Amino acid sequence: MSATHLSPTISVVIPTLNEAGELPETLRRVRAIPELGEIIVVDGGSTDTTCVIARDHDCVLIESKPSRGHQLRLGAEQATGEIVLLLHADTWLPENAGSAIIECLGKPLVVAGGFHKTFRDKRGYIPFSRLRLAFFCRALKSIYGDQGIFVRRETLEAVGGVPGIPLMEEFELCKKLSSNGRLALAKATVQTSSRKFAKEGVLKTYWRMTVCTVRYWLGASPEKLVEIYYPQKGK
Repeated sequence: MSATHLSPTISVVIPTLNEAGELPETLRRVRAIPELGEIIVVDGGSTDTTCVIARDHDCVLIESKPSRGHQLRLGAEQATGEIVLLLHADTWLPENAGSAIIECLGKPLVVAGGFHKTFRDKRGYIPFSRLRLAFFCRALKSIYGDQGIFVRRETLEAVGGVPGIPLMEEFELCKKLSSNGRLALAKATVQTSSRKFAKEGVLKTYWRMTVCTVRYWLGASPEKLVEIYYPQKGK
């Protein structure tokens, strides 16, 4: 298929929960990309102006319980595009995101992919990040949610949709997708927020991420991992 045919058929799904501070700029950047059309915001019960912002930007707004995996699943189920892009509310797309998605999915055997990633400030930076993400994608067949994950809608439906689990939904999804073809990184870089590192500390945050990832691969349940990654929720 040509890029001209595909360009109007990319749906963007954004899960939110009190994202009034981040959402406007994320949506502004999405709207600036001609290949990205439909925007679906799935809100998990925000008490700020997140929903107002979504409506003001002509997004499809869906209300949901606060669970990112469940929110992404609901949004993807409502998507009408041939391609679905799962995007965090604090991740900024580059101007070439749409064309990069189309080019990436046009490669042989590629069924899904993500972007290279950088942080908007230095808090979350670690050396050789680009190589690490490439290793995760190629060797472990995994892409982090804040990299943005894009997939052909028919493929997403074939694997049962986005797993409606409270944590590690991106890894579980990638595991299913990789059984249908190859995952790849597009020739574009997103910018994401380092607010979690600023709030909880870089070392503590990376430690929790590492523990959760290792325990996930060892078979721990998403519910158990939530207690580790979001300890305040278990109080």
